[in-house]
Amino acid sequence: SKSKTEKKPQKDEQAVVFTDITLEKAVEFDDYCHNHQPPIAFIKSEVRGLFGSVFCDFGPEFTVLDVDGEEPHTGIVASISNDNPALVSCVDDERLEFQDGDLVVFSEVHGMTELNDGKPRKVKNARPYSFFLEEDTSSFGTYVRGGIVTQVKPPKVLKFKPLKEAMKEPGEFLMSDFSKFDRPPLLHLAFQALDKFRNELGRFPVAGSTDDVQRLVDLAISINETLGDGKLEEIDKKLLQHFASGSRAVLNPMAAMFGGIVGQEVVKACSGKFHPLYQFFYFDSVESLPVEPLEPGDLKPENTRYDAQISVFGSKLQNKLEQAKIFMVGSGALGCEFLKNLALMGISCSQNGKLTVTDDDVIEKSNLSRQFLFRDWNIGQPKSTVAATAAMAINPKLHVEALQNRASPETENVFNDAFWENLDAVVNALDNVTARMYIDSRCVYFQKPLLESGTLGAKCNAQMVIPHLTENYGASRDPPEKQAPMCTVHSFPHNIDHCLTWARSEFEGLLEKTPTEVNGFLSNPSVYVAAARTAGDAQARDQLERVIECLHGDKCETFQDCITWARLKFEDYFSNRVKQLTYTFPEDSMTSSGAPFWSAPKRFPRPLEFSSTDPSQLNFILAASILRAETFGIPIPDWAKTRNKVAAEAVDKVIVPEFQPKQGVKIVTDEKATSISSASVDDAGVIEELITKLEQISKTLPPGFHMNPIQFEKDDDTNFHMDVIAGFANMRARNYSIPEVDKLKAKFIAGRIIPAIATATAMATGLVCLELYKVLAGGHKVEDYRNTFANLAIPLFSIAEPVPPKTIKHKDLSWTVWDRWTVTGNITLRELLEWLKEKGLNAYSISCGTSLLYNSMFPRHKERLDRKVADVAREVAKMEVPSYRRHLDVVVACEDDDDNDVDIPLVSVYFR
Repeated sequence: SKSKTEKKPQKDEQAVVFTDITLEKAVEFDDYCHNHQPPIAFIKSEVRGLFGSVFCDFGPEFTVLDVDGEEPHTGIVASISNDNPALVSCVDDERLEFQDGDLVVFSEVHGMTELNDGKPRKVKNARPYSFFLEEDTSSFGTYVRGGIVTQVKPPKVLKFKPLKEAMKEPGEFLMSDFSKFDRPPLLHLAFQALDKFRNELGRFPVAGSTDDVQRLVDLAISINETLGDGKLEEIDKKLLQHFASGSRAVLNPMAAMFGGIVGQEVVKACSGKFHPLYQFFYFDSVESLPVEPLEPGDLKPENTRYDAQISVFGSKLQNKLEQAKIFMVGSGALGCEFLKNLALMGISCSQNGKLTVTDDDVIEKSNLSRQFLFRDWNIGQPKSTVAATAAMAINPKLHVEALQNRASPETENVFNDAFWENLDAVVNALDNVTARMYIDSRCVYFQKPLLESGTLGAKCNAQMVIPHLTENYGASRDPPEKQAPMCTVHSFPHNIDHCLTWARSEFEGLLEKTPTEVNGFLSNPSVYVAAARTAGDAQARDQLERVIECLHGDKCETFQDCITWARLKFEDYFSNRVKQLTYTFPEDSMTSSGAPFWSAPKRFPRPLEFSSTDPSQLNFILAASILRAETFGIPIPDWAKTRNKVAAEAVDKVIVPEFQPKQGVKIVTDEKATSISSASVDDAGVIEELITKLEQISKTLPPGFHMNPIQFEKDDDTNFHMDVIAGFANMRARNYSIPEVDKLKAKFIAGRIIPAIATATAMATGLVCLELYKVLAGGHKVEDYRNTFANLAIPLFSIAEPVPPKTIKHKDLSWTVWDRWTVTGNITLRELLEWLKEKGLNAYSISCGTSLLYNSMFPRHKERLDRKVADVAREVAKMEVPSYRRHLDVVVACEDDDDNDVDIPLVSVYFR
């Protein structure tokens, strides 16, 4: 809402947002919203140049249903003491995430059953694998085994002050940058002074006007004198000068950032999910201003769409923005936001400027929730092309080239040396670490600034990678995600994630991998057989067995055959295998150390008994039958797509053989095992028998027979893929008494969907574009740049200076990851060694790519010493240097005179 409207919020409105309103009117509207029944959430936000504010009032009492949106933490109990307080120890499968004061409930505890009453109990002295419980369990039953402990997230009630009261007693401000600890109270004062300035003069301060700056400073001082205990001891007049001068401007990056914050607050107000901003947030990015002082003449309007930006940064920087040469990698969620921002900022919006955007992906339906430059009719089209076209509609002067190449070592002929050397900056809009690492390595090599960002649900981060000033992206890495051991997934699951991981694996094995293997054999039998003979291992044997089973024992010719296959698979997976497992390891089994085999985290399974009257079981059989029919090209009857009497009768027709457990069956229990294939005494002999059998079966197949492999597609709700995976997972969950999930949750986990929300994307890109001003202006020190981590759910904003690169020193030399040593001339290996010797470095190994050109340990390598480095690289490394490149790079391992290894920069030999 703007101040021009006098309309009161309507009684059915849950939230109102004001972005341009006088303080007097804001107090009036907030008072109405605060006292309304039920209260209406009031949000006021302003963006003034490089300064912004948010105020929230969600009423006298607002209930937050979920303060952070995270899944409740859980643990698997290993023991509980009969004590006061009770010590609860959990298995060391995963670290506990409980914190002191958390409330938890217990379930499935054997022995100490009193804890299964569902009553929340308080955690204290939380440790990685144990905690104390505020409970006297000395009179409880003795703990025997089992138990799941789950965090309870109680609702939180917040009491908001109305704006009139909060202006006088703002309480604690939400901090973002602790290097500006004293900034929020000053900005609280500055925004009041600006409101008074506008009321008195009916306008904003003029950019560069010293009179207007002085007037605003005087107003701030006079307001400060009335604050009593809240009075500021010192007022930073330089900051108020920047505030006043740019106050008329609404800058795109600031609007994107604050739009993201406010958008999330609206969602909180309407849903009760996540913790509201309580109550004031102030932010500034004065570091984005050019290093050199701006003259009033630089700030004058030029009657262009960029006048607001010019009033803050001056016309010289605006010209630099328009002539910038930017490479943006990715045009998905982040990419769409970036393209919109860059177009509105005027970046690359001249014939001398150029924005190159590349993305090898096409638009999918699921993208439309947050990749806002795309529409329904763009599904299936290249992301980069559609996004670039939409951005040009925002600013027709945008000089953009859209490519569909994946930026990788394979496309270095497209993104060649000349391309990289011509760039001013690189903006990452990627969704995977591998691609980020590659782009980072190119930016380090070509000394180009990299602006990196990412989102995960309501969280976002922005990292600046600036040549010679900051560490590079690859300097710090998150630890890899912990993978469940194979034996856990295949035989001993203890949570729904294990069941869904297994379900996805079985889906791909049965419906994609095996049909693909069948087609591989049928398309070229002799090549397929030769490859199996050459491999001669358990993996080749297993593959042959799968193909034979698919074409012989499990071959389907009618839809009833498909139902039979699905029904027998159900019996195999959810009854027979469980019976075999519990036969091999009965419930009272003991390990070699004398401990119970079925102790936490293992859960003892029970076989399922099939019933066509169970909707979920019948649905799984029918969905699996439909997909099996698709792989064989069998028509699917209409009745199969509805759980009716005909379908149930078709399933009940299937005759299921009686199962008899086998002696001596090997079941993998080793958590370090990476494969479930078991080696045979004579794999080669077995493979020959299987090949003979397969060749005989192939003669019985009709001419031109082939299968249709099914690739998992999570986004089509009509293709039965998620029905099969959710069915697989939930039936397995029933075996192990694990809570089942609905199809949507199954899709989220099995589809490996990374949660994404437009608000976090907007904030991340806004923060990055504030840094882009600095990059393109040039001359900024490392302390001017900012890295940010934010979580809009809590909300949390953590802004800090980037970490400088690690410096390596040797004698009077020093270097970082950003340095590259160059040698000019078509030199020999010996000359290279001597060149390094002059620096006090003894080189003992020289490599190019993955090949070793020289190593002092190998006598024959000494014959290469008087040959040119480029010639040895061509011969040994098969390195053909492209015509556009004048050099080749070698990695040299060196020692100092004391035999200590010295990690030196990459060495580029310019031989042309």
